[in-house]
Amino acid sequence: MSNKALFLDRDGVINHDPGDYTYSLAEFHILPTVMDALKIAQEKNYKIILITNQGGIAKSLYSHETVAEIHDFFKNECRKNGVEITDIFYSPHHPEFGNSLTRKPKSLMMERAVHRYKIDTTNSLMIGDKERDITCAALVGVKGILIPTNADLINYMTSL
Repeated sequence: MSNKALFLDRDGVINHDPGDYTYSLAEFHILPTVMDALKIAQEKNYKIILITNQGGIAKSLYSHETVAEIHDFFKNECRKNGVEITDIFYSPHHPEFGNSLTRKPKSLMMERAVHRYKIDTTNSLMIGDKERDITCAALVGVKGILIPTNADLINYMTSL
């Protein structure tokens, strides 16, 4: 069995993207079909890994602690639904405040995940709502699927 992963962007794929930033846990709303979609991925033996830019940290709009609170909440909600999140990688950088190889469309977050979990990139998939998500995935040899922002994730599970 291959060691495959479903890589997912966060804002607009996992949770409702309000159009700018998710500033706090109070603004973090998991989209309706996400848990069912993640259950399908897990049943098909995919590791589930989030790859997310969090440039609001560089802009001092929210903190690393806020991001950790949101991610802990999300992982706990997943556990309650029988879903295990393998890992979450995020980049706190923003191009207005310097360049970083971790920020998508660069691929360092995905490279780290692939290395850490020995991911078979040819059997893995990235789902994102921005072209930068797809570019990032392509740089490590992972097929990307571009979906509309705040779409029903379950509609894209047939690609798994």
